[in-house]
Amino acid sequence: MLKRWMAACAAAMLALAAHAADDYPNKPIRLVVPFPPGGGTDIMSRVVAKKLSEANGWNVVVENHPGAGGNIGIDTAVRAPNDGYTVVMGQTSNLAINPTLYKKLTYDPLKDLVPVVLVGQGPIAIAVSASSPYKSLADLVKAAKAKPGQITMATPGNGTVAHLSGVRLMNAAGVKFEHVPYKGASAALPDLMGGRVDFYMASVPSIQGHVASGQLRAIAVTSAKRSPVLRDTPTIGETYPGFEAVTWFGILAPAGTPAPIVEKLNAKINEALKDPDVRTAIEKEGGTVEGGTPREFQKLIRDDIAAWAVVVKQSGAKVD
Repeated sequence: MLKRWMAACAAAMLALAAHAADDYPNKPIRLVVPFPPGGGTDIMSRVVAKKLSEANGWNVVVENHPGAGGNIGIDTAVRAPNDGYTVVMGQTSNLAINPTLYKKLTYDPLKDLVPVVLVGQGPIAIAVSASSPYKSLADLVKAAKAKPGQITMATPGNGTVAHLSGVRLMNAAGVKFEHVPYKGASAALPDLMGGRVDFYMASVPSIQGHVASGQLRAIAVTSAKRSPVLRDTPTIGETYPGFEAVTWFGILAPAGTPAPIVEKLNAKINEALKDPDVRTAIEKEGGTVEGGTPREFQKLIRDDIAAWAVVVKQSGAKVD
């Protein structure tokens, strides 16, 4: 009798969840962005939100909740009701790196969130000034071997994807760079162009305008394939086979969000990612469009938490 009652309850709950998905959404959906307006994550989020609204008649509202390396925005989503009306654009830093980088984190990416879909990913670029003697990655590595610890590597900060990609490069090439962390690209770029640091590990959007104007030269990217906006720039993997270090972006919902709603969101976002305007906008930011299933995105997060944990520990970076 108990088993029949439990089975009946489970069936009723599934029916209610399915009905909720049929009626979903009947009010605005909040897309939390854990970074300030104007950055790559924000731009990508607004492009997807706009297409979801246009194509489906939904009202998707972007809300920026920056701070603490993206942790505040993720925490905002984790604490929201799990009814499908709050989702968040997470990325490599706050989902795969911060669990090891921060001593205390208010959320567990694998337990407190349910993946919806991987939206896109993009590489880190190695940039030097136009007047730099380093014309290629090989030149940079050769100099670092000749002068261990004297070639300066600028990054947007300790524990960032850019910093840890540089650590991975040092491991692959068997060299030691002197790490110089900055508080973002706006602080690092003047010193790079002025020759006060040797190279900069940077997101593609933060340097592509300066590369186009001739002020900077991109000598390598960290992705497995060449960047669509830096097509003539080789990958690190072309020199060190198997090398790959990217930052990815994906949409997640609070844990416990009904599976039919997650599936509906996944289907509609995958449709949006096929739109030429969305693809063009993401590629202009130096990224590539991904898509896929929630299960595939879950595996990526799990695998990257383990992979980046090793690099964080090697780097010695910690945030209290």
